[in-house]
This record gives sequence, structure tokens and C-alpha cells, in this order.
Amino acid sequence: MYPSRRRVTTLLFGSALTLGGLTAAGCGATAAAATTPRTPRSTPPPDRRVPLHGAVNCRDLGGYRTEDGKQLRYGRLFRSDALAKLTPEDVTALGRLGLHTAIDMRVASEVSFDGADRLPAGLTVTSLPIDDTGLFAAMQAAIATKDPVEQQRRLGDGKAETLMRDMYPTFVTSAANRTAFGAMLTRIADGDRLPLLFHCTSGKDRTGWLSYLLLRLLGVPHATAAQDYLLSNALRHDADAAVRAQLKQAGLMQDPDLLIPLQEVRTGYLTAGLDRLHRTYGSIPRYLTAGLGVDARTTARIRAQLLR
Repeated sequence: MYPSRRRVTTLLFGSALTLGGLTAAGCGATAAAATTPRTPRSTPPPDRRVPLHGAVNCRDLGGYRTEDGKQLRYGRLFRSDALAKLTPEDVTALGRLGLHTAIDMRVASEVSFDGADRLPAGLTVTSLPIDDTGLFAAMQAAIATKDPVEQQRRLGDGKAETLMRDMYPTFVTSAANRTAFGAMLTRIADGDRLPLLFHCTSGKDRTGWLSYLLLRLLGVPHATAAQDYLLSNALRHDADAAVRAQLKQAGLMQDPDLLIPLQEVRTGYLTAGLDRLHRTYGSIPRYLTAGLGVDARTTARIRAQLLR
């Protein structure tokens, strides 16, 4: 029996669409994004990934080395995709992390569609939504047409990549987004809130952006922070491919590969955000202070909490 359209689109948005964090690597020209080659698949160290059945992109940010020879502590900070589909065993596993704080960057329509987080007893979620620039609605609308010509018109010929590249600069230009990212960093600086987990829907874009910023703030080299960003492609690969197969089987998309640019993170996407950051603020430290309201004292507290 074919899955219902709502079930398949639930799988899509719960497993493929990423709007949380940011992604990619670099500060080069954004025009190269459409031709950026696929990043080779890799896997994280076994002590970094948190294996769950209902979330495929949950991992510990610990273990990375900084330029001055320090190392991020394990067990203090976690990034993830949505936690709405966790099994009871997953919830138990999450409980073993000893989390004090969970931050959800999904907008209200995502939470309403996919469900609230399933969390260990006693742990409540903090909602700090980051605007998705209408991506969620655009994908729903494109799939709902079931029309290959219309889907090609909306997503083909580089249009899907453009949707993604247009979203990342809003992490810099949107005052509401900057306020939310600043609030997250302020919470991370508070030792009483750690261990802390933050996530969006797919754990790759909004979550990727925040993870990249954190790693750079802590002194992790750009190349390493970018590698962490791109790691979502490897962790999400099988789940995202399954979603595309289900969409085709259900007759909703003749060419589900149109969704690949929306499912993946790419260097050009992160670059689009970083280019805007540098044009507006000149540097990441200036963006953190003038854009996000994260002062030197807060930065020092984050480093003290997370580095050894």
C-alpha cells in the first residue's frame, strides 16, 4: 500500500528539510554554489555521534581542537535534527546525556506539522525559532501539485539551490534571527544550562550555522568547522534517499532528485551567509558583538565552559 501524501510529506519535512543552523564552509564567491561538487561521504568518530532511531543527525560537538591547542569538552554541547519522532528507547538514550537544556529552532508551522519534541522526563524545550523564509511552505506546495512540469518549474534549473542560498543571509540580516541566535549563545554561556542540545528540523542549516559560529568563536579552524557543517550530508544520506524513493513510489514526484539541493548542505550555502556577514559586519567577532549582542564577557564564559 502506498503511504498517504501527508505521511510522505511528514517524512520529507521531518527528515529532509533543514532550516536550522546554517551550513557550508567558506567565504568564497556565492556564484560557485550551483556547480560545487558533492562532498565525499565520511562518518564522525564513534564517540561523537549519538545513535538514535528517530533522529539521524544527533551528535556531540566535543573533541574538536582549537588553533591554540585546546579541545572542546565532550558531553557539554549537542546538535541534532528534530526530536519529534524519537522512540521510547531514544528518549532513554537522550536521558543518559544528562541534558539541562533543549533549544528548538523550528518555526511554529514545522512544530505543528511534525510534532513537539519527545524529551526525557523533567526536561522542557526552549523555543527560539529561526525564520525559514517560507521554505517549508514552498516545498509543501511544490510536492502537493504532483505535477512534474510544475515541480520542475519551481525547483529545477537551479531554483532549489537559490532558495537555499537566499535563506542563509537572513541569519545575518534578520533582526529577529539575530536576537534568537544571540539568546542561544547567552544560554550556552550559562554553566547551569549545560549540557545543552540545540536543533532545527533536519539539523543542518540553522543548526549548522550556529554550530559553525560556535566552533569559530571557540577558536576551531575554519576548515574543521566547515567539515562539521558538511558532515550532515553523510549522516542524512540514507534517510533522505529513502524519502525521495517514497515520494516517487507514492506518485507525488516523478523526479524527487529535485529535492536534493534542499536536503543537502553545500559549501555555497554557508558561503552565502558568510559573505553577507563579512559585508555587513566585517568579521565573525564583530557579528557576534554588534549583531548578536554577545559581548567579550559572554564569549569568555562560553570558552571557559566548553574548552579544556
